[in-house]
Amino acid sequence: MFLDFEFPINLTTEKFIAQLSGKVDLQPISRQYTLKTYYDSFDWRLYTHGITCELNQSLSSSTLVLRHLETGRIIAKEELDSAPAFSRQFKQGEIRSLIEPALEMRALLSVCKLNYQCHRLNIINKRGETMLNLFIEEHDLYNNRASMQLIDGHEHAASEISALLTAELNLKFLDEPLLLTALKLQGIKPKTYTSRSAINLDPAMRADIAGKFIYSHLLKTIKDNEQGTIAHTDSEFLHDFRIAVRKTRTGLNQIKGILPEPINSYYAEFFSWLGQITSQPRDLDVLLLDFERYKESQPASTQEDLSPLHELIQAKQEKAHKELVRKLKSEKYLFTLSEWEQYLKEPALRNPLEPNAKLPIKELADRRLCKIYGRLMQRGEAITEQSPAEALHEVRKTCKKLHYLLEFFQSLYPEDQIKPLVKSLKVFQIVLGEFQDAEIQIQALKLFREEILANPVPADTVSAMDRLIQELGARRHRARHDFIKQFTAFSQSESHSVLDSLLALKA
Repeated sequence: MFLDFEFPINLTTEKFIAQLSGKVDLQPISRQYTLKTYYDSFDWRLYTHGITCELNQSLSSSTLVLRHLETGRIIAKEELDSAPAFSRQFKQGEIRSLIEPALEMRALLSVCKLNYQCHRLNIINKRGETMLNLFIEEHDLYNNRASMQLIDGHEHAASEISALLTAELNLKFLDEPLLLTALKLQGIKPKTYTSRSAINLDPAMRADIAGKFIYSHLLKTIKDNEQGTIAHTDSEFLHDFRIAVRKTRTGLNQIKGILPEPINSYYAEFFSWLGQITSQPRDLDVLLLDFERYKESQPASTQEDLSPLHELIQAKQEKAHKELVRKLKSEKYLFTLSEWEQYLKEPALRNPLEPNAKLPIKELADRRLCKIYGRLMQRGEAITEQSPAEALHEVRKTCKKLHYLLEFFQSLYPEDQIKPLVKSLKVFQIVLGEFQDAEIQIQALKLFREEILANPVPADTVSAMDRLIQELGARRHRARHDFIKQFTAFSQSESHSVLDSLLALKA
């Protein structure tokens, strides 16, 4: 167990050690330069879960430490030379069990770095036994800090020394981790990135101005994820990039009559192209993300039979990513996105010619939500156990369009009425996503099977792939059945009737 303290601003390390040595027996152990690196994901997942992660490196040791965000108390530590990029790369243990559920597929990235001198001392008793380890961090820009490590059998000493440090030497128990202080001084704001930025619209806002406001939010998400997508830091950069592209396409295709038609069509085509070039890399990312689960679904004795398939998918992913990077560095992408950014910054015309440009955004939102909602109900109710995959794919696309429009316009409606509907749509998207992923992966695996058969591979690999294709077929069947069940329940629920009344529709 560790107890952490902060020095008063005018107390130097030398003075502190001199004062403390007059009251207890100190044994100097070492003094060395240390680099502290804080880590989190791009979207601050550890911070959101109340955890800080730091790697302390010196010439003699390197330790990764997890702390409670609010109290700064150490909750886990492990000797590591470097921080792995992904939680699955940590060995099984306390640290992995704490961060894996929070990080999921996201990579650990350096948030900030601090240099300091670390003094290590032991507090010993009259028999020469070490009762406590004391670590002093001597910083240039921040108040110095002390960390006291308790040793089994000498717990009684902790309360006595703590009282001595606080009452007589004027140290105080830390009320926030050093990370929070460092971030403030460096002008870094945690949780500034989110893939779902809140879009707050005034119901009376002109529709063309509201449209540009929405597209500007989405453009920021695209640009935030651009470099991470190119670097292939983790799969979520491409995922968030692609979602923002898809939302932009939805806006351009569904909120018509607010931008000049030539401009609307030009950029709708551009974002459609972006959707196309990111499709295959994302499908391969999903296959690799799901691969461990698929592998574990096989008998333990045959799991390694899928290794050639994993190698093939990885090779295809690397090739697809290189092609995507080439296109994201092309003149077409860079110039058109820059054009789009400049267009969004231009002030709206006082008297636009487009039929819906000057409509209050609430009025236009009612119209569009009404139309897409009606289309979803019609297509959803038509799905049966015999419906072709294309029909479910159309329902999924309609569901996404309605979901995205609700995200754009949710500030225009009562939160307690919109949230249940958005929650229902998310459930639909999950189960329809399961269906679509299974459909895509079955088709991909069939093609991969042909490629593998063209090379000398063990017959057991082909057999394992056949079993996997069968399992995906069963998964696809379950997803179809689950959707029919969920949609039937939704059509009879309050969420359905709420939107009816919200948009003044007939039941």
